[in-house]
Amino acid sequence: MKKIFYLALMLLVVYTFYNVLIKTTHFAGKKTSFVYHKTGLADLADSLVAKKIILDKPSFLIFAKILKVEDKLKPGKFLVLKNTSLFSLLRMLRNNQQLKIKFVLNKVRTRAELAKLISTSFDKDSATCALYLNSNDSLAKFDTDTTQLLTLFIPNTYEFYWSTTMTKFIQKMKQSSDQYWSSNNRIQKAKALGLTKNEVYTLASIVEEETNFDSDKTIIASVYQNRLKKNMPLQACPTIKYAMQDFTLTRIYDKYLSNPSLYNTYRHKGLPPGPIGTPAPKTIDLVLDAPSTNYIYFVAKADFSGYHHFSADYTEHMKYAKAYQLKLDEYQEKKKQKAP
Repeated sequence: MKKIFYLALMLLVVYTFYNVLIKTTHFAGKKTSFVYHKTGLADLADSLVAKKIILDKPSFLIFAKILKVEDKLKPGKFLVLKNTSLFSLLRMLRNNQQLKIKFVLNKVRTRAELAKLISTSFDKDSATCALYLNSNDSLAKFDTDTTQLLTLFIPNTYEFYWSTTMTKFIQKMKQSSDQYWSSNNRIQKAKALGLTKNEVYTLASIVEEETNFDSDKTIIASVYQNRLKKNMPLQACPTIKYAMQDFTLTRIYDKYLSNPSLYNTYRHKGLPPGPIGTPAPKTIDLVLDAPSTNYIYFVAKADFSGYHHFSADYTEHMKYAKAYQLKLDEYQEKKKQKAP
């Protein structure tokens, strides 16, 4: 009997040693992740058993108590590699070694779009994010407001913890923005243009919407800079779409130009109050490095290539504009005829 007892005890020790110090996971694949909310260790253990990250609940709770995990455990998202031991898992929880997530920022046009994007990456719902982004009191600590908020966001890929707070999130975005502007003489270039960095960002957000071609972007930027210098209205069609909050518009009709919004650059001279989207970093540089031209007008080419004709003379511009309008009318008429 003693031999059987000692053999069983030895097997228990080996089993415990193996699963605590060597291996505990038995899920398929090379890795998995889990999220911990403030639900307590017992609920967390149930979840880990269900995901096959741990073999049994009692061992987890016993060793978690020994290591005082609950005293230091924080909500977050954690990555577990295959063959991770129970001891390593508990140490990861105790040391709050959370999984870093990638926040990919491309183009967003509104605070609502930004709130939705944030909510897909972090432990936050879009309503909570929107509440923060729409509060000037929340944004004051970052020297910005709801109108200028997007100027803090330079499109890129960023790393955060899943549980990052909105305050820390905006703070990191501001730091990244400051670093971007402090390099490559960008602030000095903006001053040379007679613009602030926020004004350059706003102008770039308009240019971003005009074309996908960098060769045209930089010349369009020069056109808008020339209009600003001459105190002419920018007359930028993308600002009409923003004023109407309808980004599906493919043609700007005269009836849209009466919109009273301050973002309507047909009615109001100068730049709009803030950006109408998040321009690519390269577009900002194209604005800063725009060539000196005498162009005042531009219009899309009638071949629908996406490129533009540029003119300093209004008569010449109208010739190109009429050709484009004619082709656009023909295209839309054909589209109507094909419609069921």
